[in-house]
Amino acid sequence: MKKMKVDKIFIGTRGSKLALCQAEWVKSELQRIHQGIEVEINKIKTTGDKILDVPLAKIGWKGLFVKEIEESLLRGKIHIAVHSMKDMPTDLPDGLHIAAICKREDPRDAFVSRLRNARFEIQNINNLPQGAKVGTSSLRRSCQLLNIRPDLHIMQLRGNLDTRLRKLDEEQFEAIIVAVAGMKRLGFTKRITEILEPHIFLPAIGQGAIGIECRADNEAINAIVGTLNHRETSISIRAERAFLKRLGGGCQVPIAAHARIEQKAKGKEQRLLIMDGLVGSVSGDKIVKGHIEGRSKEAESLGERLAEDMLSRGAKEILEEVYQIS
Repeated sequence: MKKMKVDKIFIGTRGSKLALCQAEWVKSELQRIHQGIEVEINKIKTTGDKILDVPLAKIGWKGLFVKEIEESLLRGKIHIAVHSMKDMPTDLPDGLHIAAICKREDPRDAFVSRLRNARFEIQNINNLPQGAKVGTSSLRRSCQLLNIRPDLHIMQLRGNLDTRLRKLDEEQFEAIIVAVAGMKRLGFTKRITEILEPHIFLPAIGQGAIGIECRADNEAINAIVGTLNHRETSISIRAERAFLKRLGGGCQVPIAAHARIEQKAKGKEQRLLIMDGLVGSVSGDKIVKGHIEGRSKEAESLGERLAEDMLSRGAKEILEEVYQIS
C-alpha cells in the first residue's frame, strides 16, 4: 500500500485542562519533528466527563474516558487520539491500536494538604488526625490508604485538578490524593505536600504516561506518530497492561503496578524489567503484593506471570469479592 502524504493531523482529546495540556504537548512535538504538518486539536466529551455525580467504580463499564474518542477515530473524524494511559482499557476496538507511548512523567501519587501561611497544615499521611477526611475517586488509592490508616474517612472526589484543589482549600477534606504527573503538567508542583513512594503506595497501571491511539491501517499516520514512542516507557507500560489484563481488571478496581527498566549488574549490559504489583480489597484489610524481574523483551510475559503468581496467593478471591460489591 502506498503511503499518502499527510499535511494535516486532527487530534482527538478530552476537554479537561490536563487532557488539553497533554494534547498540546503532542501537537508541539509532532510539529517540531515533522515540520510543515498542520495539527488541530478537537475536544470530545466522553461518558466519564458527563457523569460527575456518581463514583467511578459504581458506573461499572470500561472505557469511560475513551469510548467517544475511539468512535471518532473509527469514523475518520480524527487521525489520532491522545490519552492518559491509565484511562485505557486493555482491549481496544478492532482496527485501532496504540501507535506510541510517550516518555513517562513521574508515575507516583501525591499527598496534598491545605496550605496556610505558606506552610502545609498536615505534613504527611502519618500526621493526619484520627478519622480525617481524605478525598479520592480511586478504589486503588482508597484501598492503600485504608491499609496504612484504617481510621481514615475516604470521601469521593471527582473533577479536574482545579476543582479538587478548590474543594480541599474550602476545607471539604483534610487532604487529597492525586497523580504527581498531573500536578507537574499543570504547574501545581508546589502544592504537593508529600510524594508517595511506590514501595509504600503503588501507582495505577500506566500512570504518568501519554498514549497515542490511531487506526492500525493508516501507515502514514503510524509512521509519523511512531517518532514519539519512548522505548523504555512502552516496554514498562506493556508489562503493566498485561498484568492488568490477566487479572481481568479495569482502571477502577483496586489493582496497582509499577514496572521500570533498571541496570542490575555493574560493568555489564544487563538491563532488567522490574515490576511490582498489588491487588487489594475495597476496605484495605486484605492486600496481595508481588514482585518479578526478567528480560525486557519478555515484558508481557512477565506481567502475566506476576498476575498468575498473585492470583494463586489470594488475589483471585479478593477480586471476586470486589466484583460482587460493585
